[in-house]
Amino acid sequence: MAHGYILVVDDEPDIRSLLQDILRDEGYEVDTAENAAAARKARRAHRPDLVLLDIWMPDTDGISLLKEWTEEGPLTSPVIMMSGHGTVETAVEATRLGAYDFIEKPLSLAKLLVTVERALEAYNLHRENIGLKRLAQPVGEPVGRSAAMQQLREQVRRVAQHSTTVLISGEPGAGKGVMARYLHACSPRRDGPFIAVGVASLLGDNATIELFGSEEGDRVHYGLLEQANGGTLFLDDIADMDSATQARLLGALETRSYHRVGGTDPVKVDVRVIAATHYDLGQRVRDGQFRNDLYYHLNVVPLSVPPLRTHSEDVTDLIAFYIDHFVSQEKLPYRAFTVAAQNRLRNYGWPGNVRELRNLVQRLLIVGGSGDIDAAEIEAALGALSAALAPAAMTPDTDLPLREARENFERRYFTELLARHDGNINQVAQHSGIERTHLYRKLKSLGIDTKNRS
Repeated sequence: MAHGYILVVDDEPDIRSLLQDILRDEGYEVDTAENAAAARKARRAHRPDLVLLDIWMPDTDGISLLKEWTEEGPLTSPVIMMSGHGTVETAVEATRLGAYDFIEKPLSLAKLLVTVERALEAYNLHRENIGLKRLAQPVGEPVGRSAAMQQLREQVRRVAQHSTTVLISGEPGAGKGVMARYLHACSPRRDGPFIAVGVASLLGDNATIELFGSEEGDRVHYGLLEQANGGTLFLDDIADMDSATQARLLGALETRSYHRVGGTDPVKVDVRVIAATHYDLGQRVRDGQFRNDLYYHLNVVPLSVPPLRTHSEDVTDLIAFYIDHFVSQEKLPYRAFTVAAQNRLRNYGWPGNVRELRNLVQRLLIVGGSGDIDAAEIEAALGALSAALAPAAMTPDTDLPLREARENFERRYFTELLARHDGNINQVAQHSGIERTHLYRKLKSLGIDTKNRS
C-alpha cells in the first residue's frame, strides 16, 4: 500500500475528483484545491509529500505559484506540473524552477501513477542521502556478535513495533545514531522520513523555528517535526535543549499538534520521537536542568548502547565492516589487519568508542603504506593519537605583547575544551563559565571554526 499526502491543484472539478479517487485507491491521502489561493491555504495547513499542479488557473498560473514557492527556499516536496496546452518553453521553465516532471493532458493515468511513485521515491532517497552524509558511520544493522549487541538488537526490534517515544543513552561515539536509524528501519514507519538533528546546533529562537516551523503571510517554513510527519524525528543531545523549547516539545508530544511560530492554526503531526543523550538525564532532572515531565514522556522505553570497551570481542567484526565500507564506498585501497594488530585493538580502551575505531581504520587506509597493517603500525597510530590529544602547554609566551599572548592562550584553551567535549558548545560554555552567545562571539574573534566539528 502506498503512503504519502498528495495535494491536487486544478481548476477543473472533474479532474480533481478523478485524481482524488484514483490516488486514494492507491493508498495515498489526497486533498484538492481549485486555485492558487486554495493551494496556498492547503499547503500552509498540511505539508504535502507531493503536489500535482495545473498550469492554467483563473487567479495565479501554476508556473507563477511554483516560482513563489521556490522563492521561499528549496522545495519541500516534489511538484509535478499538468497542462493541456503546454509548450516546450513552459516545460523548460517549470523544470528550471525545480518541478520534478511535466505531464500533458489528457492524462494517462498509468503514466501519472508511475510518475507519482517515482517522484516520491526520488525525493525520499534525496532526503535520506542528505541524512546519511551527516552520519559518522554507515547505516545498517549494528555490527557485533557479542551477547550484549545481540540482546540490544533484539530489544530494538521489539520496541520498533510500537510507536512509543524512546530515549537512547550511551557515551559519545558509542553508536546512538546508528541504533536510532536501525529502530526506524525495523518499524512500521520505515517507509516514512527519518529526520535527525543535533539539538546542540539549535540556539534560542532558531531552535523553536527549526523544530516547529514558522508562518509569515503566505510564506511557510516547515519545521523538523512536520518534515518527519509519518516517520521518525531523532533528537540527538536532547539534554542541550533549552527550557522553553522543552515545554513546547512536551505540548506537541502530548497533543500531537502545535502552532508554527507566527501561525494561528494548529498543525497535526504523527511522528515518533527518538531522543539520545550521553548525560545522566535523570540527574539533570534532579539538578533542575531538564523538565521532569518531558523526561518521563521521553523515557517510556529506555535503551542503553554499551561502550565499546565492554564488548571488545566485536572489534574484529567492526574492523572488517569498516574496511569493506571504505574500500567499496570511498575507493580506499584494501589493507588487511594482522591477527596481532587485531589483538592489540581488542585490548585497547577505546575512549572514543566505535567512532574512534572507524576513524582509525579510515586513517590507516588513507595514510598507511601497502601490505598488511601490523601491530607496530597500530602502536604508532595510537601513540600519535595520544600525543594529539595531550593537553597543550598553557604557559604564556612572554616574548609577545600582552594582548597577543592572551589571544594565543585563549585560542589553545578553547580549542582543547572543544576537543575534550566533542565540539559541544553547551558543555564548553558551562565549563568555561561563559554565556553561550558570548562564547560564539569569542570563538569567532579567535578564528576557531565550530561548524565542522563532529
